[in-house]
Amino acid sequence: MYLILTSGLIAFLLSLVLTPVIRDIFRKLGIVDHPDTIRKLHTHPIPRVGGIAIALSYLLAFGVVLLFPFNYAAEVDAFTPSVIKLFCAAAIVFATGLFDDLVGFHPWQKLAGQAWAAVLGYLGGVQMHIGASHPWNVLWNLPLSILWMVGCANAFNLIDGLDGLAAGVGLFATLTTLVAALIDHNLQLALVTMPLAGCLAGFLRYNFNPASVFLGDCGSLLVGFLLGCYGLIWGENSVTLLGLTAPLLAVSIPVLDVTLAIFRRFLRNKSIFEADRGHIHHMLLARGLTVRSTALLMYGVCGIAAAASLIAHAFHNQMSGLVVLLFCVSAWIGIQHLGYTEFATVRQLFSKGSFRRIIDTASTLQEFEKALLATTTFEEMWKVIIETARIFDFRAVRLSLAGEVFEEVLETSTSASSWEVRLPLGDGDYINFKRSIKSESIPYISSFVRIVHHKLTMNPSSGPAYSPVLETTAVVSPR
Repeated sequence: MYLILTSGLIAFLLSLVLTPVIRDIFRKLGIVDHPDTIRKLHTHPIPRVGGIAIALSYLLAFGVVLLFPFNYAAEVDAFTPSVIKLFCAAAIVFATGLFDDLVGFHPWQKLAGQAWAAVLGYLGGVQMHIGASHPWNVLWNLPLSILWMVGCANAFNLIDGLDGLAAGVGLFATLTTLVAALIDHNLQLALVTMPLAGCLAGFLRYNFNPASVFLGDCGSLLVGFLLGCYGLIWGENSVTLLGLTAPLLAVSIPVLDVTLAIFRRFLRNKSIFEADRGHIHHMLLARGLTVRSTALLMYGVCGIAAAASLIAHAFHNQMSGLVVLLFCVSAWIGIQHLGYTEFATVRQLFSKGSFRRIIDTASTLQEFEKALLATTTFEEMWKVIIETARIFDFRAVRLSLAGEVFEEVLETSTSASSWEVRLPLGDGDYINFKRSIKSESIPYISSFVRIVHHKLTMNPSSGPAYSPVLETTAVVSPR
């Protein structure tokens, strides 16, 4: 126990001393993060090199501890080769983040570096073991292990958008893993987590609001990757995914945030690598919380997640399912109060029948396009257009073509105002569609008029002659 406490204390003191030294060096060099008033809300340039201080403090703490004549020296020597392999993998993640901080990386380059490190970590013994022992298990355990390590690294990277947030969340996750290691009398896991906890605690002295130094990608990726590795070491005896409940709950807040980010960007058809202000901490800030109160609230949620993680660990698989269910329900309730428009829209699509309406409209449009393109006479074409216009609740259709006017009134009521769209067809020809403003909105209206315009500018084999146009404009006016 003295060995573990000493390693944590040394790491804490080293981090407390090295962080301001490294911060000031890079500040004098002008290597700082500038505010942009959009996502970077700090008021003055701040160095993003906290990861350097944490990495140095972590390594030096191990070096100092190995010099001390503790009774556990033999056990420490036994797992030192495994730790060295793990640190080599972590060094790649750190270098990837540092290069991105100083020079800049494309997202795929950052992912490639993380995946390479995860493969090295797997080869070094940090592995997920799902299923009974069998040579073929590597087919799913390898990709799952890589996904877990890379996912944890990016989860902490994405949540690092607020003073003290990523470091504080990382500290809670590290302490949770440490307590679990002490409960299991796992000296190796305790010895690698305690110094990390000390480093993060020392760093928070300068990173909590108002921060004078940021973690940077080198710090957030390193912390997330190490915690992902320690989570796999924690659950290395589990042969089911349920057995990994406790490690997952320990890092649940950043994992939840990155999952929400991916899902939101998918729903909005945006790249998952595209930055936005839709993270959990951004939503809390938008609801009026201060930076400090937002961080403290997130710490409180992490504390609840840590307690749930340790309960699940203490009772093993007996209560894991119930703990996960309660946590998921609580998380879902919390997400509803954050005001995500993407999820509200999805809920409305299903609860109000909008999703079925979209499917029905899309199917109707496909049938309309096929029927329209299959027409061979002007009369057939006009009939198909009128029938579909009636389905889409248009009031009237008016077509001026080659000096002739064709008009069909589909609704005689004039009690409500209307909007009208006119599509020029060239040579003074046009087609108008009129619809009531109070009519229920229907998706793909623009697709309907586009299909009509395409047909009318194709030079059909029969009907009045007209010339195709190269450019068209749509004019919408109230009636």
